[in-house]
Amino acid sequence: MPLEEIQHWTWVFGRAQQMMLDYSLREIEKARTNDPETPMSGFAAAGGAMLKAQTDFWSDSLKLWQRFLMPEEAPSEARALSEEIGRRADRDKRFSAPAWRDSPLFDLVRQSYLLVSDHLLKGVDAIDGLDARQKERIRFATRGFVDAMSPSNFPLSNPVVIEKTLETRGENLLKGLDHLLSDLGRGQLTHTDSGAFEVGRNVAVTPGKVIKRTPLYELIHYQPTTPQLMRTPLVIFPPWINRYYILDLNPEKSFIRWAVSQGLSVFIVSWKSADAGMKDVTWDDYILRGQIDAIDTVRDLLGVDAVHAIGYCVAGTTLAATLALLAARGEADKVRSATFFTAQVDFADAGELTLFVDDDQLSVIDALANDGFLDGRYMAATFNLLRSRDLIWNYVQNNYLLGQDYAPFDLLYWNGDTTNLPALWHRSYLTDLYRDNKLVQPGALSVDGTPIDLSLVKTPAYIQAGREDHIAPLQSVWKLTEHFAGPMRFLLAGSGHIAGVVNPPTSGKYQYWSHEGTAATLSEFLEKAVETKGSWWPDWIRWIEALDDTRVAARAARMPGKGRLKALEDAPGSYVRAR
Repeated sequence: MPLEEIQHWTWVFGRAQQMMLDYSLREIEKARTNDPETPMSGFAAAGGAMLKAQTDFWSDSLKLWQRFLMPEEAPSEARALSEEIGRRADRDKRFSAPAWRDSPLFDLVRQSYLLVSDHLLKGVDAIDGLDARQKERIRFATRGFVDAMSPSNFPLSNPVVIEKTLETRGENLLKGLDHLLSDLGRGQLTHTDSGAFEVGRNVAVTPGKVIKRTPLYELIHYQPTTPQLMRTPLVIFPPWINRYYILDLNPEKSFIRWAVSQGLSVFIVSWKSADAGMKDVTWDDYILRGQIDAIDTVRDLLGVDAVHAIGYCVAGTTLAATLALLAARGEADKVRSATFFTAQVDFADAGELTLFVDDDQLSVIDALANDGFLDGRYMAATFNLLRSRDLIWNYVQNNYLLGQDYAPFDLLYWNGDTTNLPALWHRSYLTDLYRDNKLVQPGALSVDGTPIDLSLVKTPAYIQAGREDHIAPLQSVWKLTEHFAGPMRFLLAGSGHIAGVVNPPTSGKYQYWSHEGTAATLSEFLEKAVETKGSWWPDWIRWIEALDDTRVAARAARMPGKGRLKALEDAPGSYVRAR
């Protein structure tokens, strides 16, 4: 488009915004006088901040248009605003390609979009008369709308897509349409080349045996790689909303393989993906016939009094309840230590997931779960919405509009390998824990008829949080320290819900923060914590060894399938493959 045409259209749009700004200023002035004949007067009295935010928007819009309409004559504040937005746009990976800067028209498009986005979100913050939860719901919806309306998501407003379309003579759009139709057919957004991975072939490959199978889980025992083993074994409970092999993605990233190499006897629970036969499964089942059953199985198999236990995410929530039940029964000594990976027990500050727990959302879940289980694709879509820019719209641009091939990425393969959930239990989890926050109310919840109280838990606990976790926010994970009564070590890892946990020492990535003393609050911890580069796994194993470093020979029942429980099949087992 010739420069003259660009200047003409920027003048048109600029004049339109100027007219709207003038009108807005006139109405504000009328409202300021509280003229009873002015329909905006009541609104102004209740929402003056909103009106100010609107005025600021039109003022900034005018500055931006002036910068593009008359680049040499624009006032300094207009140039400064444009330069600031331009720098932000360059850092935003949606608009970082040179094509967004090379054309004045598309540079204007991206800067206008970012300006509108900022002011829409500021407008939410300026709304008066709403409680915090209502405002957060509006903010979440607005952010989702803003991300969806990005010009990068549409072929005619994305210069990179236009260039690709001309270069390939439209083949990119046809290929992208094929990707889109395929995803519609499977009912799920594709993030990676699923054909590049296979469970048991190049993911979930740490050697071991399935030694027990119940209607709820399989128990996998891993092959030792050291001649001596710690006497106290390790039992890992992964979240039942995902496949267990997030902790065994590949030999380089595998927490399981690394734990085995440290001399631990490692067991992991592989939860069954729910079907219609699990419609009556409840909270009691996951605690009694899941976690406690697995703990007792390992104790009996190896002839030990106690185990170390790990609970990841939601399995950490039920591990806390398991510890409280054992304490109430006088059986707390069955667990020597408990480690919590990004887990929550107090849901007062549980983040954006709480926005999905209201009567309307619960009604949707009920409608989707008419066979007694909830399709895992629903939960996958929910988690994608929490990071829609990265997990939805990024793939719309790359795979639907640009027609790019899917890159092989084991983490995204696992992310798309969904697990169905028992509907009755999932609904109870959302209402009793997320909505009503009963787990931290002594006696509000029971297991097998026994009221539980987290304040009775004195088991040594290692509590790990992720600095950028959007599923289990840092401030929410910290609250575990406020409800347990035993010795605790809190550690903050760099990155988020997955990369903050799956960070092997060999990667040399990220960092963690720890504090050797006590901290009464999260703020105090953050103030006193010392940063250490790299993985936090070595810190954890030192903590485990300090509790009990007694060693035994790696023989007999310490070898998978050689004890009282014989091998049923090789790891990773059958449940992880079931769809």
